Amino acid sequence: MAEALELGYVSRGVRSLFFMLTPNESSFEKVAEVPQYVQKATPFFIGLMVLELVVGVLKTGGSVVTISDGLTSISAGMIHRLPLLLMRGCELTAYMYVWEHYRLVELPWDSAWTWWFTFLGVDFCYYWVHRFAHEVAILWAAHQVHHSSEYYNLTTALRQSLTQQLASWIFYLPMALAVPPSVFAVHIQLNLLYQFWIHTELIKDLGPLEWVFNTPKHHRVHHGRNLYCIDKNYGGILIIWDRLFDTFAAESDKVVYGLVFPIKTFEILYVQLHYYFHLWQKSKTYKTISHKLLTFLNGPSWKPGKGRLGDHVDNPKVTGKEVPHHPSWSLPLQVYVVIHFLLVLRTYHELFENKMMLSQLTILGMTVYILLTLTSLGFIIDQRPEAAVLEMARCVVMVTMQRYSFMKPFLPSLAVPTEAFVSLSLLYWALQSISQLLSLKKKAA
Repeated sequence: MAEALELGYVSRGVRSLFFMLTPNESSFEKVAEVPQYVQKATPFFIGLMVLELVVGVLKTGGSVVTISDGLTSISAGMIHRLPLLLMRGCELTAYMYVWEHYRLVELPWDSAWTWWFTFLGVDFCYYWVHRFAHEVAILWAAHQVHHSSEYYNLTTALRQSLTQQLASWIFYLPMALAVPPSVFAVHIQLNLLYQFWIHTELIKDLGPLEWVFNTPKHHRVHHGRNLYCIDKNYGGILIIWDRLFDTFAAESDKVVYGLVFPIKTFEILYVQLHYYFHLWQKSKTYKTISHKLLTFLNGPSWKPGKGRLGDHVDNPKVTGKEVPHHPSWSLPLQVYVVIHFLLVLRTYHELFENKMMLSQLTILGMTVYILLTLTSLGFIIDQRPEAAVLEMARCVVMVTMQRYSFMKPFLPSLAVPTEAFVSLSLLYWALQSISQLLSLKKKAA
């Protein structure tokens, strides 16, 4: 019996990634009954990423992901979910409010017609969420996070924005006039999950499916900074919206990934927030209020005298020979970063598992620790001069958390080795900080 339940769980988990659940098994009367499909997908994400890594090595002889870029993408995915510790997602909260106060009709929650109508509705709304995120600069400031990687693999799918959810909820509200929140809660998750597996270069062509569905081939174009790729292929599950609204482009020249102007850093808060500062600085160069406002409301390439979306005259020319930003750093340092990343990932997992039993103050404190850790590891990868002092301070916090049992090892038997490793980390960075200080004093003298 237990074996059958386990097989059923694995089957549903895998099928949820490919939008292969049936209406019968994914229809619920109340929102509280809807499974946390995204949260439960973590082991399947990991499994597919490992599979991609293995297949990539077998097919190309090299790794499809680097430690620096992969950890930055996963870090962005972690940051994206942190607000859920303190509140329900904006999309579902706003949706339920409109449903409770303004719905016009009430479609039956247990009807297959409602299920399929919601599938089309959510995907159609997502197309416009996605398109506006590219065509309105203030929304692009959030969405650019997802495009900031110069690599294209399954970890890239996890590179999500902390702030995009603050605006995306608006686009789904018309559906709340008729579709029950429980049905919407299923489809908003399944739509997101489907978009995970299409972030790969290993799947080349899916034949006739390419006409209807969004596929790796189509989505590679969307992530390109080649001129023919920019602002194309916005679809979530279906590519038909792009074909209907003339935003479709087929893959042709070698796709070069990333932002038009690559940021060349792995510091996670900079990845998340830098474009907001860019827009603010850009708006300050204009004298009129209208131009200042249009900096945020028009396209990212807009300038006075140009159309709403601007143009690509100032874009660096893409030759196809571009090499992704991949700084050289020592193997011991890579091992160090990976181990500390796994330790914070454990803390992150424990925080979400136990959030109902923790005080808001504890949740806030641990959230700050997670942000501090991801930022500090980014500093180390970037080899910034401030990395030693920041990492020393973070290790002090880690030692304190261990003392008060806020940080647990992966296994009880690893408790002592973990404590020793953290203490040695603190000692190492303290010595590095002292060495830097003495070096600065010598230069000053």
